[in-house]
Amino acid sequence: MPENTVTRVAVIGGARTPFVKAGTLFRKYFALDLAVHSVNGLLEKLRLDPRSVDELVYGIVVVDPRISHLAREVVFSSELPSEVRALTVTNNCITGTSAITSVYDSIVAGRAEVGIAGGVESMSNAALLFSKRASRIFLDAASARSLSARVRHFLKLRPWDFKPSAPGIVEPSTGLSMGEHCELMVKEWKIPREVQDEMAYRSHMKAHRATEDGRLKAEIHPLDGINHDLLIRANTSMEKLATLPPVFDRSPTGTITAGNSSPLTDGAASALLMSEERARREGREPLAFIKGFEFVGIDPDDGLLMGPGIAVPRVLRKAGLELSDIDIVEMHEAFGGQIACNLRAWEQDWKEPAIGKVDQEKLNPLGSSIAVGHPFAATGARIVTTLANEMKRRGAKYGLVSICGAGATASAMILERD
Repeated sequence: MPENTVTRVAVIGGARTPFVKAGTLFRKYFALDLAVHSVNGLLEKLRLDPRSVDELVYGIVVVDPRISHLAREVVFSSELPSEVRALTVTNNCITGTSAITSVYDSIVAGRAEVGIAGGVESMSNAALLFSKRASRIFLDAASARSLSARVRHFLKLRPWDFKPSAPGIVEPSTGLSMGEHCELMVKEWKIPREVQDEMAYRSHMKAHRATEDGRLKAEIHPLDGINHDLLIRANTSMEKLATLPPVFDRSPTGTITAGNSSPLTDGAASALLMSEERARREGREPLAFIKGFEFVGIDPDDGLLMGPGIAVPRVLRKAGLELSDIDIVEMHEAFGGQIACNLRAWEQDWKEPAIGKVDQEKLNPLGSSIAVGHPFAATGARIVTTLANEMKRRGAKYGLVSICGAGATASAMILERD
């Protein structure tokens, strides 16, 4: 038998919607609409024959129960042929990287040669639910065998039963929100407010420059004439950020504000992956190859968003690399404090051996989620696309992706170029 060779998986490119603040300009678009726009934009941008796609893996965090299999509906509503296999994934903020690694696995296993991975969030149109009591009454009424029995069930309803329940923002396991957990983290790691605000300020300034010079715009498939992200504050300053009140801990010790947190965002992002052989056969130049990835779960008591402190050292070790080998570090910014805590963890022997200090010039050179936005499931594809494009521009050898997630999870990924 011939010697087995490992199939390398290439990142060919990506396309996304502009990212906008939830409840504003994209409120008329549901998650399916945004996802389809991103996928069709990818096909158009890369001049990809839809019939060449073997698989679509698409994610969403705030699931609409009326569309239980979002990815399949994206296939039906986009330019993709109905024969394309589809998988819907949900994995909190690491949903996008979970979608990418799912396609990666299919390509390595030989089930696919071409796949699209991505995610979407429409926070403007999150599904509202009734209370458990009201839901029970409606379900019992729907299954009643007679009109009189149905009416008897409806008569149990009270005015307060019609109050809708919005999607939960707290961790079911702890009863605290991500912001409240991050407040605990920054207190434990002694991260001052000024450091968190500085993270946010840098993100906005870098994202503004990357928009002005076209690097971020190059990722975007315009929608309604909008060709750039609308959450970037070019006119912010450290002084302005310092005036914002804490939102999760309103006591004098609170430090996390709307300014140093990622905003609720509407948007979708898609990335195209191919086997190296297929890319070469089609004459496509890979932006980068996926060298390795790591997923972790941790105890929330160790810090809900501290997963990168473990995932990144592990992925580097498995790849046989040092942090100093990495040319660009793309780190998801859930909060400025979360970034600062994990950077410190990397410098110390915290759960994993220390890997060193990140050069600030290498960190998020185009800004990240605080400035650009964070549509939960879309962030992974957005970051991988941003990193792969910037690696090509700089001729970088290695790039690192680091994403923390709700549920005390994290993912890390290494991209490489020949």
